[in-house]
Amino acid sequence: MPPSRRAVVALLFIASTALAQPSPPLAGIARSQLCVTNGNVSALPGGELEVETPSSRAVVRVPSGQTAEVRFRYLGPSAESKPLASGEMRRQIGLKLRAQDTCNLLYAMWHIEPDSRIAVSVKRNPGKRTHAECGAHGYVNLKPRTGAQMPRVSPGEVHRLRAELHGTELSVFADGQLAWQGSVGTQVLQFDGPVGFRTDNARFVFSYFVTALPAGERAPVQDAAACTPSSGD
Repeated sequence: MPPSRRAVVALLFIASTALAQPSPPLAGIARSQLCVTNGNVSALPGGELEVETPSSRAVVRVPSGQTAEVRFRYLGPSAESKPLASGEMRRQIGLKLRAQDTCNLLYAMWHIEPDSRIAVSVKRNPGKRTHAECGAHGYVNLKPRTGAQMPRVSPGEVHRLRAELHGTELSVFADGQLAWQGSVGTQVLQFDGPVGFRTDNARFVFSYFVTALPAGERAPVQDAAACTPSSGD
């Protein structure tokens, strides 16, 4: 078999293996199980969570695996908006993985406006832990091996975003369909931390879910800076 064909077969095998893995069971996270480092996350009477502030950042306080899901209803733009550090006015919701602190983590984001897509990025700043130290530096946007176009999200719609990280292989599902799959590189193995979520410039009612910690694995030690109020990630 020619080398080029062997490479294609290998990539198809990796993709099919990741898709064939049974999805682990999910457990809902209550407001009391969150460490909110930015914005305001409120608990609604039915147990759902709500964000109305221009931004929010949070990680879970309980041990979990590196699979997380957010089931959200988009309510529209927040009353006040603030540009990202890049200057872009983006509305989005997404998942944080291996969130050691605000300077070192992996993101899987669902962009709502001005574009509509799934974006994955690593933020890596060795030796730095706080927003004052790293700001918006250290981002690397990653390209998928397999991806899909996303429909535009309208106010009132309900959607589901799920990310599963196995070693350096990440699969992101939107409404149950594979939307992003590929390698996130070995740099993500140089830091570790809990899962969490992030929102920007939009209002949401949502539920957040995580998987149990795999048997035999120890929960990552959360850096003290990860639960310190911060102006952003």
